[in-house]
Amino acid sequence: MRKPAAALAAPTILDTTVGGRRRVRALEIQIHPSDIRHRVIYLFLGRVEVTLWCLAGLVYALFLTLALAFAPGVVRGLLSSQEYQGMVAERARQGERLQALVGKIAQLAERSRGLGLETAKVRLAYGLLRPAGPAGISRPVSPSATPTLTAAPSAPAVDSIYVDAIEQGDHLRAHMEGDLALLDRRLAEVEAFERAHPELAATTPAACPLKGERFVLISAFARRKSPFTHAQEFHAGLDLAANLGTPVHAPADGTVVFAGQLPPGQHGSWWQLGNLVLVKDGDLFYTAFGHLAEIKVRRGERVRRGAVLGTVGTTGWSTSPYLYYEILRRDGTAAGGDYRPVDPRVYILDHRWPNEERLLLGAANGPRAGEYDPLPVR
Repeated sequence: MRKPAAALAAPTILDTTVGGRRRVRALEIQIHPSDIRHRVIYLFLGRVEVTLWCLAGLVYALFLTLALAFAPGVVRGLLSSQEYQGMVAERARQGERLQALVGKIAQLAERSRGLGLETAKVRLAYGLLRPAGPAGISRPVSPSATPTLTAAPSAPAVDSIYVDAIEQGDHLRAHMEGDLALLDRRLAEVEAFERAHPELAATTPAACPLKGERFVLISAFARRKSPFTHAQEFHAGLDLAANLGTPVHAPADGTVVFAGQLPPGQHGSWWQLGNLVLVKDGDLFYTAFGHLAEIKVRRGERVRRGAVLGTVGTTGWSTSPYLYYEILRRDGTAAGGDYRPVDPRVYILDHRWPNEERLLLGAANGPRAGEYDPLPVR
């Protein structure tokens, strides 16, 4: 049988006698190698060394005791930390979902606002908006300034880092509910009016004379400097640039009262429009189409909404292919039932213009007397 690599002898306490009293001097530890050719290793530990080793042992034992005591709590803490991290990740996902929902509510609110603007344009065209304005033209009320129904108060938001998003969503929802309720009443009013006045609905110039989006507004209904005379003037219609030969459609049902060219120097500036078509749309409107390349209708012809009146051209005072489009509305406050120009953008319902709310608010800001030429024919 092989001997162990080394043998540890029992510790031996060396004694000394001082003044007849026995005193522990050192602790001797002998290590005997298995090979007798190697010498025995002696370790002598004094009182200080023994004390330090005992203290170290006690500290180690205390550490093990504390570790065993706190181990369950540490384990629970680690598990709680993992659970907390999972809750943080879930909260982040729910926050992203909340922000997406608030964004959808904002989009719906913007759509409801757009519907409100379109409804206001219809009501203006039918004369259902009656605030006073300079030419007797109805001035619409801003949809944003229109009182809305007050929604039921929401439950107070809980304390959360997403409380601002929650409050924003509740605010948008409350306003949208009020706007939709008001819009529902306005649409019912318009529907009842159209049932009672079907002819007015058909003869209101509510469609754009150029279909699609392939045209550009190059001059609006506003005061400007004339590109030909450089004098200040009121441009009483729209200049819509489009490709040469683009069809021009009737925006409403009506009767053609003029188709051709007016004699130069007569009827104010109407003759500058070159090839001109003038349509009487019921008793309330006239529509004019200038600078046409071709005229597809004749005087006295009845046209329906969407019929081709002509094509975009450069006749008359024109520097490029574009359509001059003007709407004249009867002014009931003027003697003889005068017809005054109105902004065509307010009446066009199948095309969205930038800043339509501002257009509605400025609908009554048309030309003053003397800033526009009377109709050349009726």
